[in-house]
Amino acid sequence: MYSLSLSSSTVGRLPPTHLCLALRIPPPCSRYGRLSPILRSPPLLWRNPRSSPSQPFLLLPHPPRAAAGCNANNDHDRKHGVDHHHGHDHTGEFEYNGVQKAILRFAKAVGWADLADLLREHFQLCCCSMVLLLLAVACPYVLPSRAAKSVQNAFICMAFPLVGVSAALDAVLNVPAGKINIHVLMAFAAFASVFMGNSLEGALLLAMFNLAHIAEEYFTSRSNVDVKELKDSHPDFALKLEVGDDSVQQPFKLEYQKIPVHQLEVGSYILVRAGEAVPVDGEVFQGASTIINEHLTGESKPVDIKVGDAVPGGARNLEGMLIVKTTKTWENSTLNKIVQLTEEGQLNKPKLQRWLDEFSDQYSKVVIALSLVVALIGPLIFKWPFMGTSGSIYRALGLMVAASPCALAVAPLAYATAVSSCASKGILLKGGRVLDAVAACQIVAFDKTGTLTTGKLMCKAIEPIHGHWAQDNRACCNPDCEIEALAVAAAMERGTTHPIGRAVVDHSVGKVLPNVSVESFESLPGRGLSATLSGIKSGNESHQHLDASLGSVEYIASLCKSTSDSDKIKEAVKASLYGSNFVQAALTVNDKVTLFHFEDEPRPGVADVVSTLRDKGKLQLMMLTGDHETSACRVAKAVGISEVYSSLKPEDKLNHVKKSSRDTGGGLIMVGDGINDAPALAAATVGIVLAQRASATAVAVADVLLLQDNISSVPFCIAKARQTTLLVKQSVMLALSCIIFASLLSVLGTLPLWLTVLLHEGGTLLVCLNSIRALNEPTWSWREDMLSLFDGIRCMITRLVEKMRFGSNVVPSAV
Repeated sequence: MYSLSLSSSTVGRLPPTHLCLALRIPPPCSRYGRLSPILRSPPLLWRNPRSSPSQPFLLLPHPPRAAAGCNANNDHDRKHGVDHHHGHDHTGEFEYNGVQKAILRFAKAVGWADLADLLREHFQLCCCSMVLLLLAVACPYVLPSRAAKSVQNAFICMAFPLVGVSAALDAVLNVPAGKINIHVLMAFAAFASVFMGNSLEGALLLAMFNLAHIAEEYFTSRSNVDVKELKDSHPDFALKLEVGDDSVQQPFKLEYQKIPVHQLEVGSYILVRAGEAVPVDGEVFQGASTIINEHLTGESKPVDIKVGDAVPGGARNLEGMLIVKTTKTWENSTLNKIVQLTEEGQLNKPKLQRWLDEFSDQYSKVVIALSLVVALIGPLIFKWPFMGTSGSIYRALGLMVAASPCALAVAPLAYATAVSSCASKGILLKGGRVLDAVAACQIVAFDKTGTLTTGKLMCKAIEPIHGHWAQDNRACCNPDCEIEALAVAAAMERGTTHPIGRAVVDHSVGKVLPNVSVESFESLPGRGLSATLSGIKSGNESHQHLDASLGSVEYIASLCKSTSDSDKIKEAVKASLYGSNFVQAALTVNDKVTLFHFEDEPRPGVADVVSTLRDKGKLQLMMLTGDHETSACRVAKAVGISEVYSSLKPEDKLNHVKKSSRDTGGGLIMVGDGINDAPALAAATVGIVLAQRASATAVAVADVLLLQDNISSVPFCIAKARQTTLLVKQSVMLALSCIIFASLLSVLGTLPLWLTVLLHEGGTLLVCLNSIRALNEPTWSWREDMLSLFDGIRCMITRLVEKMRFGSNVVPSAV
């Protein structure tokens, strides 16, 4: 246990409003159901223009401004769309036209705006209004007829302002701007009911509407709870150590400076104590502990770490004290990337959501037009009266309420829920549209090295195969040719990220090798490397410079000056003493070719992943690899893939992906480690990449990022996509059924207005409940989904019965 004598200083302090925005939490003055729109916008980096150049960038949704609802000079706007938020933007009069400005100035002058802000969608006040209205409904049944009407009117007069003041201001401000949305429709129907003498029904309409939307916001928050927890889990400050010459003082003499995480630079040393989260990505410089990455990868199993191990930002230190050397800034850290990708994904809306965004206002105008047709044409054709509960105006108001697109608007909620569910499992989707694309795909193509296999190659043998022999016998001209070949290969591969390069460098560690200098260097993707070297000998002669190439056997053979030499190299590879079961790479220096043999094993659990995708997902599976056929078939047989394409260059992979995507109606999913398969990932219908290994280019072009360093979550992602599209279809059908059913009954005059509202809002809540089922474990078919639903209902009923039975068996204690 460390004992510390610490001296700390705080470099800077964020203003309260800025801090609220940086932490992505509502300001203190916000209330439930009053979510400011500034907290919903995509993040951007902002610098205070009055700050010094050294002041850090802040991750803010917008440049700081007054929080919604915190001052008396707030403007008002209400929006209902598929983002499901019903907050109110109070950002200045520049957003309104002249009529709106005049209305708003009047509302502020008489206190209407402040009162509306106080009452708007307040849960407790909505409940109070509903209780008062239920008492009003009960008055004729429990009170004498003389007093019943007066008491009922009193209850209505107390309840109506609680829900009607804000609704009236919303409608009055939206109509001059041409915003005919669901709020305008409901307000118009409610106040029209009052003028027709049905004030109780109008008040019930607004109360149930507000309560339904508060419940809707609750379900929406359920869909994003994991992302919110992820945002709130990161530390705001880091304990930066004062270190000189890469040496840390004794633990009891440590001194640190408490600074915002945005000010950390690459190479800084930070102190992470037990129970704290690692602020940014880094590697352990001193200490050993156990960390948990559940917020990042969904894996709850603790991981032991020691000196030299990489630690992602956001990982929580469970025990001990760590000194971590940062390898990334906050902007590039794993935790911040997850938050950014999740928020950017919300901008990539699925087709249904984009359609609703585009046509919601037009739909509302169509509803108003149809309601006017019912109100005006009904008496002429069907001889309906204009007024009364059976009149055309009453029927038109019912149609206006029933046909409102509330339930249809919340149908895409399943997309946000599924994205959140995937994020909790360490799967980052770049938008809901990816779910539609994944669900439609019929083929999954896998890269081999690093995807189906561990990617941790081990060099098993180095074999001279061409140009090393004396003319009269098979004795090698240079007995140290294998050592020299390893020295050349290690010099060429040093600094590369390819698995073969890492294996060569690892194999050279601890061996006495001749000095080799690389004068020039060129990387040829999908082929290999070429370089100009100095400091090596060829036979007994010392050369100033030699050209060397390292890569696939096909690439090295293609460099030969004659066809006969190329054929000899290929024959020598086939006749290799080590067979063709290993991954092979060839090195040529001064027309001498050396063959490197590497062993690569399939990842644990890959066979189960493949069988799940083939048997449950009914997907066509294939392997695309640059390795030779024998090695590729060995791995494919071990994991259960029958369709193998080997010896592929990057352009060959690209062509295979394009052809397969074109030949199948649904499309193709490409799964790779992101090292040299970025073109194929970009060309695929959906690209899935292992984020820990992938290059920046692969991360940019991929549609799905797997934070865990394995492909075990691929079946979950595909099953979740199919489940989500099924839930969205169910929600759309349910919403349309409620709208059509309630609209027909309202026009026929068989539904009173309050029951129309109840059916309308009930349908909206059912759609919400159906959408959050995307948080459950995914299923592969609608039959499994229905069985899962019925099992859940049965378990819920069983629990309720058991609770009731247990409660009835409780014997009251004696007094």
